[in-house]
Amino acid sequence: MEISPLIELEKFGNADAIVFNGATVSYAQLIDLVVDWRAFLDGHQVQAGDVVTLEGPYSPASCAGLLALIERGAVIVPLAVLPDAKRDEFLDVAEVETTIVLGPEGQRSLLRTGRRANHDLYAHLRTAGRPGLVLFSSGTTGRSKASVLDFVKVLGRYRAGGTPRRILSFLSLDHIGGINTLLHTLCQGGTVVTVPERTPDTVFAAIRNHRVEVLPTTPTFLNMVLLAGAVERFATDSLQLITYGTEPMPLRTLQRLKEQLPHVRFKQTYGLSELGILPTKSRSDDTLWVKLGNSGFDHKIIDGVLWIRSEMAMLGYLNAPVPFDAEGYFNTQDMVETDGDWIRILGRRSEIINVGGEKVYPSEVESVILDVDNVAEVTVSGFPSHVTGMVVKATVLLAEAEDSRSVTRRIRSHCAAKLEPFKIPAVVEVSTRAQHSDRFKKIRSAA
Repeated sequence: MEISPLIELEKFGNADAIVFNGATVSYAQLIDLVVDWRAFLDGHQVQAGDVVTLEGPYSPASCAGLLALIERGAVIVPLAVLPDAKRDEFLDVAEVETTIVLGPEGQRSLLRTGRRANHDLYAHLRTAGRPGLVLFSSGTTGRSKASVLDFVKVLGRYRAGGTPRRILSFLSLDHIGGINTLLHTLCQGGTVVTVPERTPDTVFAAIRNHRVEVLPTTPTFLNMVLLAGAVERFATDSLQLITYGTEPMPLRTLQRLKEQLPHVRFKQTYGLSELGILPTKSRSDDTLWVKLGNSGFDHKIIDGVLWIRSEMAMLGYLNAPVPFDAEGYFNTQDMVETDGDWIRILGRRSEIINVGGEKVYPSEVESVILDVDNVAEVTVSGFPSHVTGMVVKATVLLAEAEDSRSVTRRIRSHCAAKLEPFKIPAVVEVSTRAQHSDRFKKIRSAA
């Protein structure tokens, strides 16, 4: 399997491909790195069908390694830097046969684990002669699931011919969003801009310094940007588009962003590791209504729950039952409301708070509380009650220290003016602990 027919890197020549640690690597240099990886894999006898990790920073070396492993026909398990126990768990679940770890300067170490990957999903890929991709869920509300995808189907979503853009890669290669950013950008001859750490200042400094045009990120991170005042301290004239996904966006956060970045277009995205990234169209920059595209995808709504069928859907989980119905639709567990062809994502079904028979969606209450002065971050969850079964609890992170009783009074007063009585938080907890994962997605179990 040749790299050129997949994403046609050669034709982009000396154009900027990847910015890493402030230095730029051209497409020609990226191809040279792929060639070097071929020799490395040959020297270590890495074969088609081998289950191989790719661990290290989001660098030109790791991107070239990913392309070389796809070409080789390996099953790739991209991993971020993890605690030892979590890494051991992932290696065990994925039945990893070979680990490749990259250092900050691109140095590589390869080790054999002694395992033999015998899962039926791997046998399917080997029989078909296809490269594979294993992605782990964030596991913020439970054990991480490992989905197995056919990488040929993943690559089939990307077509050359679009406008090359300079795109900041916010999510890493261990996330479907990071894979999507890399492949989409390279396919168009654009530039992937990486950052050493994901803080508002680092990201917006990169936007200024490297003339970033597109920022794909999460609502949680965008709220942090507002809190940090990054928009006011860094030039953003190059920025044209911000896409956001992975969790519901608080409407008030979106409205504030539009006020501070009137020249930027905002677009809601939707995707899952199990299905890929769907084409979407936002109704407008300052609303949460979105239309799901049907190019390679189809969807239906049953009892308010979104089900999706995808041409690039995973083959299955390594450590969980097959979640598709008889027609091939995947239950996303996301509750939605509809307005014709438009949908609004309300949140996961498991996150709904039942207060005496009334449904409360955390994202709605969170959006209201974020409008309260001095509230930097909030997570809304259910709290047991012997009267109503559950009541609403709000765990807040403050911008500045303040008496908790004062905060509670202001939050309840503000909510009383905006929400029905059963949605007003009965419990308000002031906390200093982080409310998001390392993927900048809200941790619902934190409350």
